[in-house]
Amino acid sequence: MAIVVRIDVQLAKRKMSVGEFAERVGLTPANVAVLKNGRAKAVRFSTLEAMCRVLDCQPGDLLEWIDDAPARSAAAAVSSREQQ
Repeated sequence: MAIVVRIDVQLAKRKMSVGEFAERVGLTPANVAVLKNGRAKAVRFSTLEAMCRVLDCQPGDLLEWIDDAPARSAAAAVSSREQQ
């Protein structure tokens, strides 16, 4: 996954629990866990805005893009060799 969610870093900086964060943002703790663990497929802008408001941060503090193309290229090369 190329997008990494850094909610845990921001929560730790503010010494805020997941439960308190979830309540203030308007999410269930289970949905916060889905976001934290990188299992979310999408985030509504209204939710991102609420998270930024509660944590007093920017979207870039919560979301980070990591290029995983080299890993995909290596896996494709191995797969191609195995097929030969």
